[in-house]
Amino acid sequence: MVLSMERWKGKVAIVTGASAGIGAAIAEQLVEAGLQVAGFARRSERVEELSKKLKGKKGKLFAVKVDMTKEDDILKAFKWVSEKLGPVHVLVNNAGIAQPTNLIDGETEKWKKTLDTNVLGLCIATREAIKVMKANKIDGHIIHINSVAGHRVPNFPGLNIYPASKHAVTALTETLRQEFNNLGLKIKITSISPGAVTTEIAETNNVVFDDNMKELIKKMPFLKSEDVADSVLYVLSTAPHVQVHELMIKPIGEMS
Repeated sequence: MVLSMERWKGKVAIVTGASAGIGAAIAEQLVEAGLQVAGFARRSERVEELSKKLKGKKGKLFAVKVDMTKEDDILKAFKWVSEKLGPVHVLVNNAGIAQPTNLIDGETEKWKKTLDTNVLGLCIATREAIKVMKANKIDGHIIHINSVAGHRVPNFPGLNIYPASKHAVTALTETLRQEFNNLGLKIKITSISPGAVTTEIAETNNVVFDDNMKELIKKMPFLKSEDVADSVLYVLSTAPHVQVHELMIKPIGEMS
């Protein structure tokens, strides 16, 4: 078994959407593995709180206030990381939102916000990380937190444009792999697609379910945020020549 996080110890990782749920769990596990982690989030005070809890661990967590729908915020954050922490070796594109609307008579602003966060914000962060990796000759690793909804469309009311945004992530993962190959780069790209996860995404985005949906959700099996974080550490632990292109994880008993 050649699984080891040793080569990442002391290196810089960026985790977007690090204030809660999956992003916070990933940031925490990377810090415990010895990385210097920049946690990008609109609610940076939440990242600050987590950083205090992680004092004394092998690595360290730094809170960086970023709105992933604003390119200027992302560019400034990457500049801060390079100047204060050093060149990024690992980028985890975790930030993602779902908005309560639909396609038939939905609100354009909510569609745009979903695409700006889940697709364009991810693309901008990826581009900036690659710039740093290329300039510093770093064989880094970029990880997109995707979804099973990026591979098939669940029959789940209110998802509207969300599956389309995650299907885009699936395509972007393969496109980037091809671009790396064409340029002879050894940077890794991985898509991790969880099934249902217990997170704050519904509450954060004011998604309201009817009584039937609430009953259905009560009966559903769920992954924990820590399970997704485990999968991030797994793909990072593989040998340099191993490319985990897609990793799909579901809770036991998930029907879809």
